[in-house]
Amino acid sequence: MALAVAALGVAGCGDDDEGSNGSEASGDASGGGYGARVATGDEANARGSGGATTLRLSADPGGALEFDKTSLSAKAGKVTIVMKNPSSATAPHAVEIEGNGVEKGSAAVGPGGTASVSATLEPGEYEFYCPVGNHADAGMEGTLTVK
Repeated sequence: MALAVAALGVAGCGDDDEGSNGSEASGDASGGGYGARVATGDEANARGSGGATTLRLSADPGGALEFDKTSLSAKAGKVTIVMKNPSSATAPHAVEIEGNGVEKGSAAVGPGGTASVSATLEPGEYEFYCPVGNHADAGMEGTLTVK
């Protein structure tokens, strides 16, 4: 009887761990909650399943509606874009990936904030842009090439 109770306790712990991993993955994809945390180096490699790419981007520190890069490239698989909105910026910003049937975006963050969005991408061309107001139309956009 005690053995059966111990086995249930262990099984319960395993289920809780899986649930928290699922929540973290959802947070990364939507940009909410866990979006500011980015795995780097060995930690990113340890997650396995073919590898992942983390790309970094910044909004203009002077308040212009532009990113510091207009082109990004990554290997096919899980791609995360981390966008820093400098504390000197004058508006909230977000980052969104769109193309080839994918449309995923982060939450908007104010000056000093960091937003991220993750998506599993096939080879091809994608657009990244700020979906806040008219920011993309004003030039806050770029091309993400996945090989």
